[in-house]
Amino acid sequence: MQAVILVGGQGTRLRPLTLGTPKPMVPLANKPFVAYVLEHLKDHGIEEIVFSMGYLPDGIMEYFGDGSSFGMKVTYVIEDHPLGTAGAVKNVEEHISDGDFLVLNGDILTDLDIRGLIGYHREKQAVGTITLTPVEDPTAYGLVRTNGSGEVQDFLEKPSWDEIDTNLINAGTYILRQEVLDLIPKGVEYSFERGVFPQLVGKGLYGFRSNSYWMDIGTPEKYLQAHYDIMEKSVETSITECLKNDFVCLQGDVKLETGAKLVPPVIIGEGATIRAGARIGRMAIIGPGCTIEPGSVVEESVVQEGCTLGENVLVRHCIIGKSVTIADAAVVSGGAIIGENSTVEGGNVLSNRIRVYPGTVVKEGTIKF
Repeated sequence: MQAVILVGGQGTRLRPLTLGTPKPMVPLANKPFVAYVLEHLKDHGIEEIVFSMGYLPDGIMEYFGDGSSFGMKVTYVIEDHPLGTAGAVKNVEEHISDGDFLVLNGDILTDLDIRGLIGYHREKQAVGTITLTPVEDPTAYGLVRTNGSGEVQDFLEKPSWDEIDTNLINAGTYILRQEVLDLIPKGVEYSFERGVFPQLVGKGLYGFRSNSYWMDIGTPEKYLQAHYDIMEKSVETSITECLKNDFVCLQGDVKLETGAKLVPPVIIGEGATIRAGARIGRMAIIGPGCTIEPGSVVEESVVQEGCTLGENVLVRHCIIGKSVTIADAAVVSGGAIIGENSTVEGGNVLSNRIRVYPGTVVKEGTIKF
């Protein structure tokens, strides 16, 4: 079975991280996020991938190439204007072989039982199968009603509490028969959720309920939470094995000076240097090639590749983009995001979800926010 992965979105909620990097390539535990998606598919026997792309496609194509180095076959199709979820799949139609195929949103971290999904779809002889996941607050999502046999009965878009009789939402992974593509107009923006699936109600559309881990990484809060969940082994990924040794994952040659302190769980990338007196963790990710100087503390944060933190820097509950320099005694906390190639000079306090755009120089002592 082939898989179509939708990766065309601009990732606006993750800006400034996505201004120069497509959301699927934003690092998760020091690896492009979408690499986890491909690893998961391969683990379930799916080795033929079609990327439906739009925004900043080059980085994805350069990383995966033809897929052979990952033991997969990868094809790319680039849309010239936004086509929506269904329109994007219609746009790759010529690359879809006869038979059923899988569709995935490219910003979902999950350990879904894909083999189980395929088996369920075939057992039901479904025209389409939607993966469903339960949520605590159903009012924030579109809900999917099913009957006792699992057949989809209705869709309820962001209902009020008095309308709710289910907590199941569309989890963004589908199996479809190829004939479903005939319902999608070509070259225009069209949605599975609002356009295709309502047409299939009563015609063999089923819901596959799963309690597997599920996280949309499209906001800074959820991006951080996905890291925390990986480190706490709430979701099974290729990083899980590395964390088995006391929840400390060193991804290659890491220089830990005597007196450097690690507070698990932590993940530290290849070639990083942690100086004596620095403290990393709890819940900290340090990217490859980073240098953390004496007295600095990193907690509950992602520090991407190639960053330098000077002495006595505090980084707490924030995201630091790649190749950022933070000078002595600066503080970055409270959900702040620092875009790549920026410099934060000393004496600054950046917090309260402030966002610093790529290439910015924050002069010494100019921000106490």
